[in-house]
Amino acid sequence: MKKRVISMVLAGLMVFSLAACGGGGDSDGGSSEGGEEESGSDMKIAMITDSGDITDQSFNQTTYEACKAWGAENDVEFNYYKPESDSDEARNASVDQAVADGANVVVMPGYMFAAAVVTQSEMYPDVKFVALDVGEGDICEKGVGEGYDYDPSHYDVTEYYNTDNVYCCTYQEELSGYMAGYAAVKLGYKHLGFLGGMSVPAVTRFGYGYVQGADAAAVELGIADQVEIEYVCGGQFYGDADITAYMDTWYGGKSVEVVFACGGGIYTSAVEAANKTGGMVIGVDSDQSAVIGEDITVTSAMKGLAATVKTVLTDIQAGNWSDYAGKIDNLGLVSENPEENYVQLPLETTKWGDGFTEDDYRTLVKAMLDGEIEVSNDITAMPATTIKVNDYGSIK
Repeated sequence: MKKRVISMVLAGLMVFSLAACGGGGDSDGGSSEGGEEESGSDMKIAMITDSGDITDQSFNQTTYEACKAWGAENDVEFNYYKPESDSDEARNASVDQAVADGANVVVMPGYMFAAAVVTQSEMYPDVKFVALDVGEGDICEKGVGEGYDYDPSHYDVTEYYNTDNVYCCTYQEELSGYMAGYAAVKLGYKHLGFLGGMSVPAVTRFGYGYVQGADAAAVELGIADQVEIEYVCGGQFYGDADITAYMDTWYGGKSVEVVFACGGGIYTSAVEAANKTGGMVIGVDSDQSAVIGEDITVTSAMKGLAATVKTVLTDIQAGNWSDYAGKIDNLGLVSENPEENYVQLPLETTKWGDGFTEDDYRTLVKAMLDGEIEVSNDITAMPATTIKVNDYGSIK
């Protein structure tokens, strides 16, 4: 239950106790004061990284760059903070430090910030929290604690955090995953792989969407008996020698042609193995062609993190926080123009071909938007397919 009066007292004590501590991250000028509605120089933005850093070429980097660019364009001070360890306590401490440094808008990318949503939103009622990719299930897991049955529909999520100062959103990863799988098969790839990070819901939605898209394209082409997917999660969000060796067996031993590497820095293992054999890679979250290598990147299944950051910060500046407070949006397709959607493939770097052109992609997006193509977001079991899918569980 919410304890607003106690929280406000604790907030004051916490800020006072941290006032002498050092700050973190980098800054882009400006000044800030707390208040009900920020505008212009009254805003002071902080972004906290999750378990990675701002060079991960994925969630953290995309969010960091979007926040920094928006702050520079709007003359608003921005800082980022990297927690000292991968723990709820460390992430909460970074929020404490950001608030002590004067932040009144805190951007937090990833489901790992559910604990911060639960505790820090009550602690700092005058701070606006923007939690990207944090959903009801994530909040309930941290709010309910022991005894949580992992079905958020059994709980009132609003009982576990301060809805007045938090905006949460998730993304329909299954849609961009579907686009990537569909594109890969249409472009001629028949032996596909999926390398996830940890098997958290977002990663699974990407993977199951990928499987559905590949299956649909294979059925359309009449080659379902020729298309096969190898499917595994690494059990972590970074690559290492063990995962690279596993990928070596896929590209080298099994003759896998393209791997969708989905989960923070785990792409490094797929890239290392692909470079040995001339294999191909599909990126995730942002356009990863630059870091994966333009020559070996087929496409990237992207989330609109930057678009979300820009839209929400602009509306906060305009005094429209009431349009966001307490909402948990599930962002996906909003337009038949691919570049306007919150899930998409990159138009400029996807390796279009005769089998799947940019026009074909636009036709696919319109069909998905119009409901002519339906993609399941059910992650309770691997989707039923006509093609063969070999699910190996987790490497670690």
